[in-house]
Amino acid sequence: MTDIIIILVLLAIVAGIVYYLVREKKKGRGCTGCPYSGQCHGGCGAAKKPSPKK
Repeated sequence: MTDIIIILVLLAIVAGIVYYLVREKKKGRGCTGCPYSGQCHGGCGAAKKPSPKK
């Protein structure tokens, strides 16, 4: 019985995190962990775009 309760609590936590991330993405704050989230217009610095091939 305790295993089921632990699994349900973990699933609720994961569902809450996913809901938060989706809600923030809809607000335009794509890089949720970035301190400049929603303020920078160049995208997240962690996800650098590859340079174009010549």
